[in-house]
Order: sequence, then C-alpha cells, then structure tokens
Amino acid sequence: MQGQQWRNFRFAFSMSTPVLFGYLILGIGYGLYMHNLGFSFWYPTLMALTIYGGSVEFLVANLLLQHFNPVNVLLITAMLSFRQFFYSVSMLTKYPRSGWKKWLLIYGLSDETFVLNYYTEVPQECDATTVHLWINLLDYLYWVLGAFLGGFFGSALNIQIKGLDFVMTALFLVLATDQILKEKDHLSSLSGIAIAVGCLLLFGKTSFLMVTLLLLVAEYYWIYRRKRGIGK
Repeated sequence: MQGQQWRNFRFAFSMSTPVLFGYLILGIGYGLYMHNLGFSFWYPTLMALTIYGGSVEFLVANLLLQHFNPVNVLLITAMLSFRQFFYSVSMLTKYPRSGWKKWLLIYGLSDETFVLNYYTEVPQECDATTVHLWINLLDYLYWVLGAFLGGFFGSALNIQIKGLDFVMTALFLVLATDQILKEKDHLSSLSGIAIAVGCLLLFGKTSFLMVTLLLLVAEYYWIYRRKRGIGK
C-alpha cells in the first residue's frame, strides 16, 4: 500500500476500531447462537456475508427453523431495515461522485458505519470517499469474522451455552428500556406493547410479527400526522 492509500486505510482503521470490538463480540455471539440452533458453522458466515443485517440475521435464524414463508421474511426484513432508508438520504451529500464505490458504500451502510461516515471529519491529506469505503469494508469484515469465529469454534469445540437463545430478546429489552427511559411521552411504547400482545393472541406466534409491524407503521404515521397537524 503506497503513500496516499496507506494514509486513507490507517485513518479509516483508527476510526473503525470501536466497531471492531463491538462487531467481533456480537458476531461471535451470533455464530454461537446459530450453532446452538443446530446449524453448521458456514451458515452464520454465509448469512453474515450476504445479509449483513445485524438483528435481521438473528431473526432469520429462527425463521429458518419454521415453515418457509418468503413473503413473511421479506416484509419483516424490509420493516426492520427501513430505518436505513433515512440513513441513505442523509448520506447523499457525503457520497458525491463516488463512481463504482457507490455500490459498496450503499451495501455496507450499517448503523455504526453510518455514524462513523456521517460524523467523521476526514483530514485534508486523505481522500474522503476512499476513507468512507475503507470504513465500510472494515466494519463488514469485522462482522463476518466474528460470525465465522463464533460458528467455527462452536462447532469445533461443541460449545453449548444455555440461555444463548435469549440473547436477542435480551438485547431488544435493553434497547426498549433505554428508549422508554428517554422518551417524554410513553404513548408509542405502551401502544406498541398492547398491539404486539393483541396480535400474538389473535394471529398466533407464526404470523403476529408481520401484522404487528404493519400496525405499528400505521400507528406511527398517524401520530406523526397528528403532531404535525396534517389533515385538520
């Protein structure tokens, strides 16, 4: 790696170091989780390479054990990842004239990568587009490596960790609790719980999630219109 390229890579690596530790730990947990569900080590590796969706990958792992419903999987994945639509809009001014690199920049736009690329001030001696690309690629490789290590060592050592299937539930509970503590109005949180429980009772555990997500999108749209005074 020569001069300019080395500076770009070194700066990108230094900025992505916090993501390295986070993705490795979560990725290893994901690989072990897939092993506990009975999948070979190459499953989490392949899913990390192709899906690269964090929480979506945990969800898909459970869906693979159920009757295959591609429409259900597509809708759930689209709804869980819809926040990235807003990320991409915010990055339009960050990725001008990026040529072929644009496709890799789009594919690698995870939550953490968005934060790094949006808020990082790239030094003048570095090329901003190349730095952003390196951050994307490094974050991607961290996640894939973590998933591979978790699945590989889980299979090689036959590691079975009791309660690991609760890891995603615990993560969502922590995120939800943090959100509830921060918000001033608990309408959306309480209604979300009520809608989820109601849909579970009415539609059963196989179909309730898709219906719940659709109703939540409709509810949040209604709340948004009410706060903006639209339609009055």
